[in-house]
Amino acid sequence: MIVQTMPGDALSSILTTINAVALCSISLQAGGEWGIRFAAPANIKFNVVRRGTCWLLTADQAPMLLEAGDCFVVANTPFDLASTPDARMLPAHDVFADSGMAAQLGDGGDVAVLGGSVRLDTVDGVVLSEALPPILVIKGGAAAPIGWLLDQLDREWDSGAPGAQLMCNDLLRLAFIHVLRAHLAQRAADAEGWLSGLTDRHIAPVLQAVHAEPHRNWTLTELSRLAGQSRSSFAARFKQRVGVAPLDYLTRWRMRLAAGKLRRGGEPVSSIGAALGYRSDSAFGASFRRIYGTSPARYRSDHRQNASGATLERA
Repeated sequence: MIVQTMPGDALSSILTTINAVALCSISLQAGGEWGIRFAAPANIKFNVVRRGTCWLLTADQAPMLLEAGDCFVVANTPFDLASTPDARMLPAHDVFADSGMAAQLGDGGDVAVLGGSVRLDTVDGVVLSEALPPILVIKGGAAAPIGWLLDQLDREWDSGAPGAQLMCNDLLRLAFIHVLRAHLAQRAADAEGWLSGLTDRHIAPVLQAVHAEPHRNWTLTELSRLAGQSRSSFAARFKQRVGVAPLDYLTRWRMRLAAGKLRRGGEPVSSIGAALGYRSDSAFGASFRRIYGTSPARYRSDHRQNASGATLERA
């Protein structure tokens, strides 16, 4: 048997760096007249309608009717779920306060919703949360694998089998990635941001290469060759699609990787810089200050002080 290392890809790299972890958290059954008001989530909310229909309401969009098999993602905005757009809303905190992970509203179980959150790194998570629309709905027929995953999620949720909770979390994570893929396939051709770059035939190979080898001393000539374009055409296309220049994107990604290491570990600053391709501490420090406005050592110290203060407040 020949074992080969799977080539890296930008989406996997980014989701790993921002520590995206999916956690199943709620099960809702409802019937008759009902409505729930959810506050703007601290993390990304990922929900699926497993049975029946309900309405999704937000302040900035027209009411949307959701059907069985539909998935919806909510980032940084409050929202309502209800039997009708004009239903009386109860705060989600009250609905789930005494029921743990499961709640029932109204008469019977006409509607069933499974929900969870995609927990992100408290600093780097904005890479994803700010790239997504406030409300993202993927209809049930958009991708067959999502339906299969949701069927398995249903079975595991109700099974009570050993390891069921971990299985549910992993299935939710896989379904979320499929929803991101479906979203990428539906994005407008002129949409901007790194998510759009993943679907651009010229930009995607460059993002994959940069994320696979962030330590490499990439030049604009090398990157344009990967894109199959001239230097000027590639540079213009990359900035138009992603929003920043190619080498600036590389620097920002390197510094995000560095910042994560500084926050989460005790590796020497010089080692972090060297691992990311910097030949001197001064060059690494200059790049870091340009992005974060402070030195790597001060960044680490400030983060540890803030984390220590937050721990004391919770104690």
